[in-house]
Amino acid sequence: MKITRKKTRRINVGPVPIGGNAPVAVQSMCNTDTRDVDATCAQIQSLAAAGCEIVRVAVLDLDAAAAIRAIRDKSPLPVIADIHFDSRLAVAAMENGADGIRVNPGNIGGEDKLARVVAAAKLHKVPIRVGVNSGSVEKDILRKYGHPVPEALVESGLRNVDLLEKLGFSDIKISIKSSDVLTTIASYRLLSGQCDYPLHLGVTEAGGLIGGTAKSSVALGVLLFDGIGDTFRVSLTRDPVEEIQVAYEILRALKIRERGPELVSCPTCGRCQVDLFSLAEKVEAHIRNITTPLKIAVMGCVVNGPGEAREADIGVAGGVGVGIIFKRGEIWKKVPEADLWPVFVAELDRMILSESGNQNTEDSK
Repeated sequence: MKITRKKTRRINVGPVPIGGNAPVAVQSMCNTDTRDVDATCAQIQSLAAAGCEIVRVAVLDLDAAAAIRAIRDKSPLPVIADIHFDSRLAVAAMENGADGIRVNPGNIGGEDKLARVVAAAKLHKVPIRVGVNSGSVEKDILRKYGHPVPEALVESGLRNVDLLEKLGFSDIKISIKSSDVLTTIASYRLLSGQCDYPLHLGVTEAGGLIGGTAKSSVALGVLLFDGIGDTFRVSLTRDPVEEIQVAYEILRALKIRERGPELVSCPTCGRCQVDLFSLAEKVEAHIRNITTPLKIAVMGCVVNGPGEAREADIGVAGGVGVGIIFKRGEIWKKVPEADLWPVFVAELDRMILSESGNQNTEDSK
């Protein structure tokens, strides 16, 4: 099954296309102090290695806005400046090379200040993300609806878009985030039917690794399955690199994009005779920054392993004193338990190298 995406207009964040027929782009945000250029650049490099395609940084003051120049010069990714309330910071960030800005036009300080932001965006050819969330809905809209319901979020988002359109600006993408999964889904569905601007998806303040992953996977998975969304961030109270890993698993599960190996592992049962948790974690860590699309299985039972993971390119199954390595459902080698990991990882690396060479050959044709 192939998901048909809703057609939206195209914008560009640096060299990354957003909307239209462009691939759904994966984003994250640095949690470093933007004024600490070395720490921020180090985190951006880690995010890029994990597959992040656009990165956002917080601009707290003019020093942070000025630091974007050095960050942008070293960054392999387009850099978006995240601005709240202060139009001077938005202008300064663009003057220092920001590839995009995220603002709420309605709280940037009034029409004159917004006009200066838009003028700078036009001059520097910088797109603007209109960012609205359930905590930033205007008071009159809240009075109208009583709560930040989907209709309130959409009305707020489109009101802010209208402010930009009246200034002759349309290089826009929109986000309307809530921490509530059902509100997020309903809001984006409603917004998608009322405009053709590209949409940035996200569940705001989603939580830690388990809760945040679950909420983001449900909300973003439903929307992406509906064909809604051009770029997104999985927001976790964790190392932002983990946001990228979850994001690509969501895209892989929906068969929208595939990056790197897919790990298949059994949940364990009473037949398991090895420390499968540790083995799976070692494999997961080993393949973290590998881009070759393989399916790898880690199974706890030599009886069922090859059969249950028959579609895997390569897999390992443990037993008492001995394990097996299998390829595409067939046993390749029996190995003493003590040698299982080094023999398996050596063959895995050989397969990755071979598949990577084949992929490069195909790409060059």
